[in-house]
Amino acid sequence: MDENIISVKHLTKQYQTEQVSGIIDINFDIKRGEVIAIIGESGSGKSTLLKSIFGFLKVDEGEVMFNGKRVLGPHEQLIPGHKEMKMVTQDFSLNIYAKVYDNIASALSNTDVKSKQEKTVAMMEHLHIGHLREKRITELSGGEQQRVAIARAMVTDTKLLLLDEPFSQVDALLKNQLRADIKRIAAETGVTVIMVSHDPADGLFLADQLLLIKDGKLIQKGEPSFVYNNPEHVYTAQILGNAVVLHAEEAAKLGIMSKTETVVFYPEWVELKTGWSSAGKRFEVKDVYYKGFYEELLLERNGVMIRAIQLNRGEHKKNDHVQANIGRFLNF
Repeated sequence: MDENIISVKHLTKQYQTEQVSGIIDINFDIKRGEVIAIIGESGSGKSTLLKSIFGFLKVDEGEVMFNGKRVLGPHEQLIPGHKEMKMVTQDFSLNIYAKVYDNIASALSNTDVKSKQEKTVAMMEHLHIGHLREKRITELSGGEQQRVAIARAMVTDTKLLLLDEPFSQVDALLKNQLRADIKRIAAETGVTVIMVSHDPADGLFLADQLLLIKDGKLIQKGEPSFVYNNPEHVYTAQILGNAVVLHAEEAAKLGIMSKTETVVFYPEWVELKTGWSSAGKRFEVKDVYYKGFYEELLLERNGVMIRAIQLNRGEHKKNDHVQANIGRFLNF
């Protein structure tokens, strides 16, 4: 059997002809059991791609193969969507007046009632929502509703789980727990997960592969650590790590001579020197931003602003002068 569960080939879907509003010539494969994160800003085409994979949209060109067979579009079947895939949308699509157990169990048929009960209870325990069994959806928090929606999608032995902005209605405190839950469920069940998010932290945290989408085009794909450290576009570095972007003339003022138009580096690539040395340049600390276990320094030299990470909080304060060396940078 082919190890690829999904193959996307030359997929194009445009809503308007006069401007980019969809996806253009997208190609990639997904291996069975992988967690994939599609990352991009709002309007980049992420949700269009997800819905096209599910068979929810009629595409203009190309095709999606699921286990070697073409996924049918909504114009080719009575009920849109692939029966072995499940999609969890931002609104969760739950029966808000029904209880948690009933919401999950309703996804299963009544041909084997005992098996239906066992599967429902097992999935609730899997997602740590067994204690919510008798609660109505209206009584749940956003994070709890998210878990119920995922449980409902997973209880039918789903092969591919599609998540559209799964953490958009969840507060920061629950995000990490939900990310960990999704990663654990994928590992324990072998389900393949494709997640769409505008927050790069989601992909960096739990994905096996990142897909970066910009203006409807797939601009980079790879393992999170590799993509982060080896961005092929300025956009990738900006969206993944809030990179510092300098024009060549600005870089020259910092002693960086570049033959390209743009120089890019992450704040953590800036080395702060404890003493004065020829390897560093003298910067003034214009501001200090508290980030918890570290601080971000806003540094200025010759009218050029950059940012650097300070792990020893309080070591350098506003208006101090520091030595800094940009140990690594990329040319674009």
